[in-house]
Amino acid sequence: MRAHHVIAVVAVILVGVSLTLAFFTAPTAEAVSLSVKRAGVDASQVRNVGAAPAEKSRGAPLTFGDE
Repeated sequence: MRAHHVIAVVAVILVGVSLTLAFFTAPTAEAVSLSVKRAGVDASQVRNVGAAPAEKSRGAPLTFGDE
């Protein structure tokens, strides 16, 4: 008789956990494309392009760490 009680308790726990997972899981997040702004630059907003200083390069190679 004791084995029947153990089996019943385990069955109730399994049913409870499965129902909890089925009904109370967090919804999956979805990306909204309208909230993401474009990474481009509007050409009408760019002014005095010729007046901008040129970027000077020193010609040093990239080094990583203690090389």
